[in-house]
Amino acid sequence: MKVFTAIVERDTDTQLYVGYVPGFPGAHSQGETLDELQENLREVIEMLLEDEKPFDC
Repeated sequence: MKVFTAIVERDTDTQLYVGYVPGFPGAHSQGETLDELQENLREVIEMLLEDEKPFDC
């Protein structure tokens, strides 16, 4: 299992939590709760890691 660190902020206009993983282009998301944000980021990271796999595996 890989571990990533996310930077999380609360948008004062929308009241949504927004987060991104530094150094991981495209790894960003938002959610109404911290749990939702965490799940959304997990899904984004999984998709990005799948896209990086070579096709001849």
